[in-house]
Amino acid sequence: MATREELRTRLERDRAQALERLELLRVDTESADETREGSPFGKREEEATEAFELEKRIALERNLRENLAEINRALDRFQAGTYGRCDVCGNEIEPDRLEARPQASLCMRCMGQQPKSAPGA
Repeated sequence: MATREELRTRLERDRAQALERLELLRVDTESADETREGSPFGKREEEATEAFELEKRIALERNLRENLAEINRALDRFQAGTYGRCDVCGNEIEPDRLEARPQASLCMRCMGQQPKSAPGA
């Protein structure tokens, strides 16, 4: 079982990785925009491919930002001394759950009562 300090270290590492991925995505987007400026589109297939790639990039960025926000909230809870407590009921979050998902903010009971798309799961 991971200690609280090990979980904090994992969160800090995950945060750094998320920030790095966001930066790489930003650089990749900028270079794609520069490449596109000089090439006139004549074919619909190219436009469709670029639109698909843009949608994928936007979804990936959104997921990275949501994950980063969860990680930051967990690190803030460390600072506040409330890490490991459920946001809904205030009970301890199961150690196995925290080990699997250190940024978890809900215990298993409360998570099971949340709608499928709810954040914090």
